[in-house]
Amino acid sequence: MKQMRGLLIAAILLAGLSGLVYWSKKHKAEEASKPSGDAAPKVLTLDEKQVDDIGIVKTGSDPVEISRIGDRWEIVKPEPAAADQDTVNTIVSTAANLTSDRLIDDKPNDLAAFGLAQPLTQITLHLKNGKSSTLDLGTETPTHSGTYVKLATESKVYSIPAFSKNNIDKPLNDIRDKRVLTFSQEKLSRIQIEAKGQTIEFGKNVQGEWQILKPEPLRADGLQVDDLVRKLSEARLKVDLGKVNEGTFSSAPKVATVQVTDNGGTQTAEIRQDKDKKTYAKSSVVTGVYQVDADLAATLTKSLPDYRSKKLFDFGFSDLSEVSTENGTYKKSGEKWFYNSMEMDNSSMMNFIDKLRDLTATGFETKGGGKTIFEATAITQDKKRRERVIITREGGNTFAQREGEPAIYKLDSGTADALIQAAKDIKPAAPSTKSKKK
Repeated sequence: MKQMRGLLIAAILLAGLSGLVYWSKKHKAEEASKPSGDAAPKVLTLDEKQVDDIGIVKTGSDPVEISRIGDRWEIVKPEPAAADQDTVNTIVSTAANLTSDRLIDDKPNDLAAFGLAQPLTQITLHLKNGKSSTLDLGTETPTHSGTYVKLATESKVYSIPAFSKNNIDKPLNDIRDKRVLTFSQEKLSRIQIEAKGQTIEFGKNVQGEWQILKPEPLRADGLQVDDLVRKLSEARLKVDLGKVNEGTFSSAPKVATVQVTDNGGTQTAEIRQDKDKKTYAKSSVVTGVYQVDADLAATLTKSLPDYRSKKLFDFGFSDLSEVSTENGTYKKSGEKWFYNSMEMDNSSMMNFIDKLRDLTATGFETKGGGKTIFEATAITQDKKRRERVIITREGGNTFAQREGEPAIYKLDSGTADALIQAAKDIKPAAPSTKSKKK
């Protein structure tokens, strides 16, 4: 009987212990699910993709309105202007997911103590469903590490970190797209520059490479045109200096007019510069005239030879299938070069091909002539390029001409001689070790 009583007591104790363990685990899970007392409270949580309009009211400034038009942000007020997409997206993403440093006061008696009785800045996010949320920004915290903020419809006052405040509280000049021309570099297909009484036009060929179209079809130095594109895309209006008077602009001599065309259409900018080198731009994508860096004028006044390609061969690092000289034709099979059925020394072949690739003129001439001293033809494996160059010499001058092109290139005589020597140095491959053993 005593044994039965002992077993019963043990069973009761075990059940109690199991219940205690279960309660303990459940209690811990519930505690873990509760937000930490130190967790930074969220001020605002919205789906940023639903924001289609932003209103900004700052003390002492005109109200600003930014609207989503298509897939781009545009400034609507105080006057229509292009918006800097990255800046506006940062405002939206930060404001729509605003996290505080901490909650300062649930129900403050005096909003003026936080600069929120008359907020210094109000930012309103309007959603596609017609709803909106407004953030009131007040003064800085005593440590200057944050700013007081509240939702206009709530009483709670929070502090947000300085970087969050800087992300959403932007002056109009920071929000504006300050580019002179807002084209897409990836979609750019035409550039036309009128300067120094001459028109230079660039366009892309079927391979997507830049070519000179005007004043006559010529090969372009792709690196130089790419640099032009980069500088045009980086040209910025000095909007912080304010608009320039139209009379000031029209009285300054014209330096250049540039047109760029991408998939969105054609944009134009007129550049003028006064005697003090102050440079002004009037663009088709911006209302008004503004100052720009003088470097833009220098970029647009480069001469035609600056953009012409001085390379004699365009195959670059494309694999070649065939190279010919007056000595014969060399063909590639796999990784090896052959002259007829004879395998050629790969090192001497690559030395010659490298010199073909690097053959560069020192300038251009209107007249060449002389005796032919060398010629070479290169064909790429994809058969898209077949390039033939003839080198001539007259007296101490060395010239080169590409087949099918009227341009005459001036060559350094030493460079031409090195190429000719490299062609002479091409030799058969050394017999393999296996052949010697046989």
